[in-house]
Amino acid sequence: MELEELKEKALSEIKRSQNLNELYAVKSRYLGRKGHISSLLKKIREVPPQERKEFGKKVNSLKEEIELAIKTREEELKRAEQEKKLASEWVDLTVPVSTAGSLHPITVTLERIVDIFRGMGFQVEEGPEIELEDYNFDKLNIPTDHPARDMQDTFYVNLPGRLLRTHTSPVQIRTMLKQSPPIQIVAPGKVYRRDDDPTHSPMFHQVEGLVVNEYANFRHMRWVIEEFLREFFQTDLPVRFRTSYFPFTEPSAEVDIGCVICGQEGCRVCKDTGWLEVMGCGMVHPAVLENCGIDTEFFQGFAFGMGVERLAMLLFGIDNIKLFYENDVRFIRNF
Repeated sequence: MELEELKEKALSEIKRSQNLNELYAVKSRYLGRKGHISSLLKKIREVPPQERKEFGKKVNSLKEEIELAIKTREEELKRAEQEKKLASEWVDLTVPVSTAGSLHPITVTLERIVDIFRGMGFQVEEGPEIELEDYNFDKLNIPTDHPARDMQDTFYVNLPGRLLRTHTSPVQIRTMLKQSPPIQIVAPGKVYRRDDDPTHSPMFHQVEGLVVNEYANFRHMRWVIEEFLREFFQTDLPVRFRTSYFPFTEPSAEVDIGCVICGQEGCRVCKDTGWLEVMGCGMVHPAVLENCGIDTEFFQGFAFGMGVERLAMLLFGIDNIKLFYENDVRFIRNF
């Protein structure tokens, strides 16, 4: 078959293709391993030496023309399929529905947390999710060799010195840099870490709190946290503080509550201890205050942070964090 004849036949078949399956069959027939173009390329050795270069050039030109025609037709067919799909799936959003929507359990929990702290006089502050490494680590007194900075823990982006924030603590830094004490804020928002199992998600929500003034102390912090937890769970549950370590607070503590599942009798959720860890806290490290230009001779502060999903799981008795993100309507309707 002459090259020109082959070209006309191929372009005609491409144009007549009514759907992607037909088009891909044409593509295989002409450009596949056993297609017409491949067969022509294999025949180059049979062409007289003085004509091989010209013949090869024409075959490659034909191949490029067929590839371009297939790509163009593919885009046309995909666009037509998309338009057809949109037309068939069109929904009139003005038509009344018989069932009302409901808030997601994470939204319910987040609003509940923020409302409680607003009632205590806290202001709500927010910040960017793509954050500066300086705000996410350096100014928070996190050493350059700290494991949290490793690629396996942090999502770095293709911008120098930027990452997906691993906590909402950078909001505290931004607030202290722009505002002089007294400061009393909570910072709710999404955070990101390389973690994925039934109790952890690569993206989750946190609420962190910060108080900076002349009189902030551990006793004040303890009262705020205890009052919040009892209001959140609507019961006078036991609360305990355990010594811990965080680079940005000193002294630091983990906060446990009496297991709301078994009433401290011991169960699978609390691992038979009767206690559940719910947040971390501590007095703001003087280095963090100094990094933000706050005079530690006159001011001190305390900070705390909690995972919203963790509290939602305890509040609603959910044992798998992935249920929050599967968008199963049957699950959402429970709330």
